[in-house]
Amino acid sequence: MTPPPRPVSETGHETSQIMMPQHANALGHVFGGVIMSLMDTCAAVSAMRHARMACVTASVDRIDFREPVHVGDLVILRSTVNYVGRTSMEVGVRVETENLIDGVRRHTNSCYMTFVAVDRNGRPVEVPPLVPQTETEKRRYAHAQQRRRRRLEERDAERTAEHGVPGQGGTAEGSATPTTDGR
Repeated sequence: MTPPPRPVSETGHETSQIMMPQHANALGHVFGGVIMSLMDTCAAVSAMRHARMACVTASVDRIDFREPVHVGDLVILRSTVNYVGRTSMEVGVRVETENLIDGVRRHTNSCYMTFVAVDRNGRPVEVPPLVPQTETEKRRYAHAQQRRRRRLEERDAERTAEHGVPGQGGTAEGSATPTTDGR
């Protein structure tokens, strides 16, 4: 049974954290892994708000660090679900920093993460359809559909190269459990 549809607006999450010395390397720049962890947590909240159940990270699209984040910066993360499949969800995350002394904000990075809703046994379960309502939500939904199509094509090409047959191996949506390599 398909759960009732949910609007994108119910999936939004915003969080922030001041970067401290333990988050940084010898140059005073925050480790990329710290930012990635914050992004994963923020995106997981959006996925869980949509699915209303446990969700696991299945894949992360490319992350480019546009500018360094410094000790003392406030890192602000925003996320929403952009698109849903049967059991998976694409979540967009935007990261900005704010210098709390002068108030200057900078966009440092963004990425798309795919989450899969799972039951208590770790098996993928169906998620509610997503209802984009605003023009921005509709645009993000359409772009997410295109990214999903490309991801699936890339995955099939990789499997063909590895196994000689398209579609071999487990998938987050088609296997009993999500694969550990995000496919």
